[in-house]
Amino acid sequence: MRTSLFIAMLLLMQATGAQELQAKFTVISNRVSTQVDKKTFQTLQTTLTNFVNNRKWTPDVFQPQEKIRCNFLLNIDQDLGSNLYKATLTVQAARPAFNTTYLSPMVNFQDNEVVFKYIEFQPVEFNDNRVGGNDASVANLPAVIAYYINLIIGMDYASFALRGGDPYFQKAQYIVNNAPEGGQISGWKAFDGLRNRYKLIEGLVDNRYALMHDAIYSYYRTGLDNFFDREAEARVGVLNALNYLNTVNSENPNSMIMQFFFQGKSNEMVKIFGKAESSMKNQARDLLVRLDISNTSTYKELK
Repeated sequence: MRTSLFIAMLLLMQATGAQELQAKFTVISNRVSTQVDKKTFQTLQTTLTNFVNNRKWTPDVFQPQEKIRCNFLLNIDQDLGSNLYKATLTVQAARPAFNTTYLSPMVNFQDNEVVFKYIEFQPVEFNDNRVGGNDASVANLPAVIAYYINLIIGMDYASFALRGGDPYFQKAQYIVNNAPEGGQISGWKAFDGLRNRYKLIEGLVDNRYALMHDAIYSYYRTGLDNFFDREAEARVGVLNALNYLNTVNSENPNSMIMQFFFQGKSNEMVKIFGKAESSMKNQARDLLVRLDISNTSTYKELK
């Protein structure tokens, strides 16, 4: 009996440690009317934390040190009435460079079009086979979160193996194609503004952007992961990534995926090339000011 109990406990411990994410989920409701009980959003925060961290998102087993570190911040901007809210979701994820404690940003993105319905203690559920759910407004929040989780996992896998993230990028695209519709829901369609979930995942599944995968792999695996013991080789890996990105940008100017890749990376780029030889430093600077125009002033430090 004790043996069976021990085995059951061991299996439970293994299952508990198998999840992929080490995520912090924060809900901010300062802008919501005082007529709404703020405990509702504390309950939502707990529910979303459990939803993200306790669900299995891949068939793989992750050791505690392998879990992907990420943050979700849901800032509720408007109370639309009838338990319907409009919010901004900020998603961040980082990946450690091999043999170091340094965390490199992989995802740093803000989604301004999250509309959802929530009543306290309402379960947050996501069904892969019924993304739209029975009530589109209720299903939209878990669909949005599942989309970004697959994007995060895809980026992580793609950074360790060339095209390794494809299954998860395809899952994110599947969510886009079957997303909840109706009411004030937005962000899933190609025509929903200049920046939306459709255009973002398009940059990771459309063959026009195939070199994005080479860039991600080269940047992290042959670049950052080599800095501990092969610094010069590592810089070459990052420079190769910039050249891949330059080709993508030339063929697909002003693409959303290019903005997504560089979000939060400008200071990291300056540190990477700050000690490079003059010729490499100049080459990197010329590429960076072309690819990441919003951070031109930062890249001018590379002189």
